[in-house]
Amino acid sequence: MRISTTRSALLAGAVAVTLSATALPAAFAAPSATAVISEVYGGGGNSGATLTRDFIELANAGSAAYGLDGLSVQYLPGAPSAGSLWQVSALTGSVAPGGRYLVAEAAGTGGTVALPTPDATGTVAMSATAGTVALVSGTAPLTCKTAADCAADTRIVDLVGYGTAVVREGSGPAKGTSATASVARAASLADTDDNATDLTAGTPSPVNAAGETSGGGEDPGDPGNPTEPGTVRIHDIQGTTRVSPLDGRAVTGVPGVVTAVRTSGSRGFWIQDTAPDADPRTAEGVFVYTGSAAPAVQVGDSVLVSGTVDEYYPSSTTQSVTEITAPKVTVLSSGNALPAPVVLDAKAVPSKYVPSAGGGSIDALPLEPSTYALDLYESLEGTRVQIADTRVTGATTAYHEVWVTVEPKQNPTRRGGTLYASYTDQNTGRIKVVSLDPAAPVPTANVGDVLAGTTSGVLDYDSYGGYNLQATALGKVTDHHLKREVTRKQKGKELAVATYNVENLDALDDQAKFDTLAEGIAVNLSSPDIVSLEEIQDDNGAVNDGTVGSEATLKRFTDAIVAAGGPRYSWRYVAPQDGKDGGEPGGNIRNVFLFNPKRVDFVDRPGGDATTPVAAVKTRKGVTLSVSPGRIAPASAAWDDSRKPLVGEFRFRGESVFVVGNHFASKGGDQPLHGRYQEPVRSSETKRVQQAKEVNTFVKSLLAADKSARVVVLGDLNDFAFSPTVGALTDGKVLKPLITTLPKNEQYSYVYEGNSQTLDHILTSPGVRRFDYDVVHINAEFADQASDHDPQIVRVDVNASEHGNGHGNGHGHGGGHHGHH
Repeated sequence: MRISTTRSALLAGAVAVTLSATALPAAFAAPSATAVISEVYGGGGNSGATLTRDFIELANAGSAAYGLDGLSVQYLPGAPSAGSLWQVSALTGSVAPGGRYLVAEAAGTGGTVALPTPDATGTVAMSATAGTVALVSGTAPLTCKTAADCAADTRIVDLVGYGTAVVREGSGPAKGTSATASVARAASLADTDDNATDLTAGTPSPVNAAGETSGGGEDPGDPGNPTEPGTVRIHDIQGTTRVSPLDGRAVTGVPGVVTAVRTSGSRGFWIQDTAPDADPRTAEGVFVYTGSAAPAVQVGDSVLVSGTVDEYYPSSTTQSVTEITAPKVTVLSSGNALPAPVVLDAKAVPSKYVPSAGGGSIDALPLEPSTYALDLYESLEGTRVQIADTRVTGATTAYHEVWVTVEPKQNPTRRGGTLYASYTDQNTGRIKVVSLDPAAPVPTANVGDVLAGTTSGVLDYDSYGGYNLQATALGKVTDHHLKREVTRKQKGKELAVATYNVENLDALDDQAKFDTLAEGIAVNLSSPDIVSLEEIQDDNGAVNDGTVGSEATLKRFTDAIVAAGGPRYSWRYVAPQDGKDGGEPGGNIRNVFLFNPKRVDFVDRPGGDATTPVAAVKTRKGVTLSVSPGRIAPASAAWDDSRKPLVGEFRFRGESVFVVGNHFASKGGDQPLHGRYQEPVRSSETKRVQQAKEVNTFVKSLLAADKSARVVVLGDLNDFAFSPTVGALTDGKVLKPLITTLPKNEQYSYVYEGNSQTLDHILTSPGVRRFDYDVVHINAEFADQASDHDPQIVRVDVNASEHGNGHGNGHGHGGGHHGHH
């Protein structure tokens, strides 16, 4: 099935891990005497195929109707990886005794014959050669990934594995599927719970509940080149929900004017009706997908388009794009005026972001464009829009994309961004802007700059941020001269501790990267006494040859810091076991401490290695560490395939300070804010909460041994100050998140999809009684960045009395914009 050429690389690894092919036991589920999966075909629309769509056919061998309300058919790749998800197509109605029920799935660009009218429509792009289909009682996605696990799931009514599928019934999957062959049961509908025996390959023969077939391989509706419009208009195709009511249907002679053409990536063009209806929910534009063929039209052409309506999902959790595929186009005239664009501004965009479906799909909800921003954008999908004088909230990326806001007063940061304030307070005005002209890409802009004048084009949707403006005319950037910040130098009695994610640094990187990162430490951070680094890789980076040391990397980095005017730092780390800490394959990512030995001493205690846990040791003089440097509970399942926290004991001005460097599990795999499931599931959060609890337990052990222990916990936690992760980390008030001591409009260190947010943190124990904290903005808001994270720093007065002021300089942060020069 089709995958946009610019996105296919992201999906290439989705079936890279082959699980054990344990056959399902004979009693997988009692062999059905009623509803069964009777035929499965995943080659629809492929090269050489006759049918344009994949399908799943159900049948009823019983003597009474079999109700399907609340049931679903679900699909899993043939060799599921850890990240593979079952994709769900909901069912309604029933299967008559002896009857069939047809579920249409995704369309491709090949084929000439439409399915008979489907009884249900899904959007799953099934493999032609290997996969598993299940008939399921309920619509919640299955979670099983092996045959044995699926055998234990009582929700599964019937299951068919085909090709080389890992999950299947009986001795093996049904064999022989291809672009031109399905697998189907015999006319008896026999179900012995052995896919290899019960289903055989043959020519696809879909039948719907009405008994209709696809016409035996003949094209029942070749539209030719009509010269008069058909009966269907674009607003009929778009409908009043996110999914077209004509999904999977052939349409003939749809009229429109070509408003934009895309010649790279997912090729095609947009058309818009010049005679819109009066319903604000129905979009008047639509994308015509031409596949590998360059569009043979020009902007201003009046055309009639015939083809098949398809809802294309860039991924399983995103919303879809309504398209006309396999098009045949008649150009009636050229040089026509374009419809006036819809103006998107603060007055037009609602303050609410998206409706709730209780975690389910919003696909079928009626659009409410005057109430929800995402409904407004969906009602304008494929339509010409215009923005003017918009503030940049996400700097121009390497892919020539820039984020702007049409809601300038919405959660502004001090430096011009848009703050991500909470899960329920979304920034509705964010729009990504991309140029359709490869010769005139989006200009370079930083956060706070303004895309001045008018920018216009068509509103599109993709998996990288959701709704975006595909610009045919770009405004000009007004440079607001955003400056990289420089924090103040620590005073003699202050211990300065910083955290910095240096984005997969290894000895094979260009010297320019080392130099820029080094300047950030020596100049912008004013040479902290201790720097906790995240994302230091082994010395040969992604080369997977068993190397785990980082000496050459750290030698180059510390040399570069000296060259930038900083001190000669020493370092400590615990090398991971090869391939056990996640990150880039072969990179052996880890946390590292740099420290200035002229200002602070590192207390070395031998025995710390990749598998030995560090422990708090109570002594007459207070608490010490069992090993230093050490790792927190490295054998805990919380750290499986993830970076382990690095713990070190330091001495400054006669006092002990314990530093815990962290890099929690990434947010990859979470459902997107703009996706089809609302509210989004944050599946990655589970592991981070587990990790936070491990660190919290360790800090509590230090404080149990010495309630006055000075502990600094810092690093890239990959989560927000308001998240359950930070809640678990601070449980029992053993740690204070310093980001919350800053003014609200300064509480960020990372920018993602135009949202300024905080993933990096510094937290301190109650024993840290006087501090001065600062986020130093040098990367995240800039198009030219050495890392995608901004560093943070806290300056601690370790000799502050027990009754001293709890905040630096009496105002809670001492950094922010007050600490910069």
